[in-house]
Amino acid sequence: MTITAAGEGNTTGSFHGLRVLDFSTTIAGPHCARMLSDMGAEVIKIESAEGETMRARPPVRNGCSSLYGQLNAGKKSLVLDLKAPEAIEVIRRLVTTTDIVVENFRPGVMRRLKLDYACLQPLNPKLIYCSISGYGQTGPSAELPAYAPVIHAASGYDMAHLSYQPGRSRPDYCGIYHADVLTGVYAFGAISAALYQRQISGTGQHIDVSMLESMLSLTPNEVQGAQFEVKPPSRPMFGPLQTADGYVMVTIASEKTFQCLMRASGRPGWIDDPRFAKYADRRDHWTELMDGVETWSRTITTEKCLTELNAHGVPCSAYRTVAEALRDPQLAHRGALAEVEDAGGTFRVVNLPFRMSGTRVAAGTRAAALGEHTLALLRESGLSEDRIAAMAGKSPQAERC
Repeated sequence: MTITAAGEGNTTGSFHGLRVLDFSTTIAGPHCARMLSDMGAEVIKIESAEGETMRARPPVRNGCSSLYGQLNAGKKSLVLDLKAPEAIEVIRRLVTTTDIVVENFRPGVMRRLKLDYACLQPLNPKLIYCSISGYGQTGPSAELPAYAPVIHAASGYDMAHLSYQPGRSRPDYCGIYHADVLTGVYAFGAISAALYQRQISGTGQHIDVSMLESMLSLTPNEVQGAQFEVKPPSRPMFGPLQTADGYVMVTIASEKTFQCLMRASGRPGWIDDPRFAKYADRRDHWTELMDGVETWSRTITTEKCLTELNAHGVPCSAYRTVAEALRDPQLAHRGALAEVEDAGGTFRVVNLPFRMSGTRVAAGTRAAALGEHTLALLRESGLSEDRIAAMAGKSPQAERC
């Protein structure tokens, strides 16, 4: 029986009972905070009266962004004007019952608001405060503005990727934000470690997560190659293999998979060929090797090619669109997609990519409307009804996305 089939619904999340204040915007911080929410934490998203910028990002249905919903499912929405003294007072009161703060403002912003770790830690010594930024909280680049595409360029990632594209000299355009998602995951891991340490020490701490350093972790080969000369193969080792009607990706990462590919492509004699038998020689003759394999693959369809490769245990895949990947029966088997609702209707989001036998891991079923929980949280903070009425009068109505 799979873990999913065992029934996650009968368990609680690992972080059940924890409270998170999420000041973050865009992708990196919200992704981290949604991971915390998926693990059972109560996440309160702090937004301006205009709403977080992602609420306007397409696809938008009936005024509601499903992209915003994917990043913020399961969170509560509290609208506050952080430039107003009464809003800072509300935050300070909520911090006393908060376990985790997540923020990704440019370094210095939270300090000017008097909401930085130094200001909030005396109110709650157990507070874990996670700051996500482009370059880290201190240093010569700390206050530079940064978004994922900038960090891709600054980290060397884009030029490293370009080096694997034969005949090209212009860097790629960017539409997939690796730095944001990766940094959010690192922040989640650091918060989890800090929670464990808090169990031992009884105190929280400040976490400083750098997008630049997160992206560097994606290039271990290149980090070492920047320090020590490495002779490149005759052509990039991983790329599309042409078939009669498309392309497949084949990865030869071990002696076993090399031998399996030779057998699948009808060239078992190449296993002992001096050009290919040893890894170092194989790299020097990689173009010859793959040209020979492609002579075989061009004669058959993609479907037939995949059937032969899989039968021989060769790691491979067709090149799929995301829409095609979402229809994969394997994702349905694992319950990889969850249905979320907002005022625009329903949509699917990706669950966290792990399952736990004793823990519920699941996305929240709703994406909150802007300011939906403002009144309840203002009351919880202990403000008088008159002050709550004055503050709430400046907030949007809950039915607006």
